[in-house]
Amino acid sequence: GELFFDNSAIHEAQKLVYSTDASVYQEKPLAVAVPKTKEDITNLIAFANEHHLTLIPRAAGTSLAGQVVGNGIIVDISKYFNQILEINQEEGYVKVQPGVIRDDLNVALRPFGLMFGPETSTANRAMIGGMIGNNSCGLHSIVWGDTRGNLLEVQGYLSNGQEVTFGNLSFAELAEKTTLNSLEGVIYKGVSEMVNNPSNIDAIEKGYPKKSLTRRNTGYALDFLIPEEGKESFNMCELIAGSEGTLVFVTEAKLKLLPLPPKKDAL
Repeated sequence: GELFFDNSAIHEAQKLVYSTDASVYQEKPLAVAVPKTKEDITNLIAFANEHHLTLIPRAAGTSLAGQVVGNGIIVDISKYFNQILEINQEEGYVKVQPGVIRDDLNVALRPFGLMFGPETSTANRAMIGGMIGNNSCGLHSIVWGDTRGNLLEVQGYLSNGQEVTFGNLSFAELAEKTTLNSLEGVIYKGVSEMVNNPSNIDAIEKGYPKKSLTRRNTGYALDFLIPEEGKESFNMCELIAGSEGTLVFVTEAKLKLLPLPPKKDAL
């Protein structure tokens, strides 16, 4: 990987490039890291913990509210974590690294008759990692859904460097997860207790937007994890989408795909 940490003129200029996104906000980072491997990411996490620093995952930087701006270490995954790992036509999913550009993904999916639905206005440069962080929606989100609704699974690292996979769990599997003697177990136990507490449920239901809103990309979506009648599973991805990289450092995502819309001819 690459690390721009010193104060040389070249590296200062590089840090200035990363001091803003597509918004008006600007703050120069302490350093910029461009990891090449998963080991680079775990080394960064260990370094940040040792020196009490923050890591700010960054993809294309198309965010409009300073989400990838800060005075910690910017971790740019766009250069090396940009591979499509698996296309499963039969089951209708794709596995990608977070640096894959949304429109490039759909070009690769077109021969299979499939597409990834969410299409932010910056889809020709926005990357999947950023779309997960922002829960990107798009013009057709009423029909095709937002990123949260099309995110099946993520793989990545927790704040202690533990590699985890978050995906769909039955409630029996969730109960097993809460007993794990690890940070992953602590997270499952804490979140599960949080969304099952009656007073929390009442506060969430009063303070959160209606879940029927199809264009929603702000805050931690705890309301999606509240047990409901007819709900048979639990997926932490519903909370990760929209969390702006604050909960897990995503290195891989499994996305639900949709059939390509029918072609139309104008006469």
